[in-house]
Amino acid sequence: MNRRTGASKNRGPQLFPSFLRFFCSPFPRFCLHTGSWLLATFCLSACSPAYVLRAGYEEARILWNRKPIVEILQRPNLDEATRAKLQLVLRVRQFAEHDLKFDVDGSYATLSEIETPLLYVVSAAPKTKLEPYTWWFPIIGSVAYKGYFKEDAARQEVQALQRKDYDTAVVRALAFSTLGWFADPLLPHLLKFDQEILVNTIIHELLHSTFYLAGETAFNESLANFAGHRGAIAFFMHEFGGEAPLTRRAMTSWESELILSSFFAESAEKLQALYSSSLSEEEKLRQREVLFTHLQEEFRTLPHPVRRNTDFASIKLNNAVFLQQYVYVKELALFERVYQQSGQSLQLALAHIMEAAKKEDDPFAGVHLLTETSIPQSAETTIGRAAIANEETSLPLELSRPLVPRRSGPLL
Repeated sequence: MNRRTGASKNRGPQLFPSFLRFFCSPFPRFCLHTGSWLLATFCLSACSPAYVLRAGYEEARILWNRKPIVEILQRPNLDEATRAKLQLVLRVRQFAEHDLKFDVDGSYATLSEIETPLLYVVSAAPKTKLEPYTWWFPIIGSVAYKGYFKEDAARQEVQALQRKDYDTAVVRALAFSTLGWFADPLLPHLLKFDQEILVNTIIHELLHSTFYLAGETAFNESLANFAGHRGAIAFFMHEFGGEAPLTRRAMTSWESELILSSFFAESAEKLQALYSSSLSEEEKLRQREVLFTHLQEEFRTLPHPVRRNTDFASIKLNNAVFLQQYVYVKELALFERVYQQSGQSLQLALAHIMEAAKKEDDPFAGVHLLTETSIPQSAETTIGRAAIANEETSLPLELSRPLVPRRSGPLL
């Protein structure tokens, strides 16, 4: 059945769904006509004016302080490590545009030369249901997290949710995006990360700017995660060859992510079985603590490369914490299957996935149906804005990935 009558078009996670999402790509993209869009956001948003104003102020600062990377590279006093990273960023955005057919526009062609504020991402869930609490925003629909530039504001949101008896979680995000409405700059702290993470993050965020389904946080984030990992592998193969250390490291990271995805899927089934049982609420709460402990023990038996990028084994678990990590790894093997069936062409795989996702109310179901058919291995396929034509959206801010664990989504 046809769907997505209200879906956002090519956009990624949002800071504030109508305010520029917290980059799914690692860099914000604002331009000077932000003001007119923000006015529309203020009128439509279900959030408080203070929240919108704060988000707008911080994003405007980021955009105002953008400098073209090509100009920065001409500075004689630029250190070689920074020069190499900035040159890498330009090659990645070119690869994403030409080889993956992403909507790049001016994103990541600039660097914002200010100390960017941390984004604190709040999420919540009922204590005996494995389903996220969502915030609703005009046009883009429901989103399973909300971002704040001030820790105190995030903590106040958490306390309000806890008073309503929800599980809660707060993480710091690595990046956020405006979902293609503005030319997101590279954020300076991203230059501190190694080449693999930097490339992965940029492609992740650019996927958000290219494709976004309203109200489908898990699908948007998992797909961007797949694109980031597979995109990094493809980029390094293109640059250095299949046997290069960076290529093999990116491959190992993706293999680890697939194992993590399988672990979370099995864990989710166990939690769902408990929550759907006829036990009393009190007994469910008691038994879930035992189950959480068991899941952490199982997690510690996974290979080290799988465990190194998440604190799942050590943090205090609840449903919100679990879902905050699961949302980035849900059904990754499904996307990998499409990739293999598409002749290992990432560009074709993403085009097929995006098209299939729009055909069913559950985008994952649409992709499952795709794998049951014969997937063309060569076709004239447009991934970008034309792939989600005639769908309107406001300006979401999407978060890209929290600092710990390394995941993220819209800044909502």
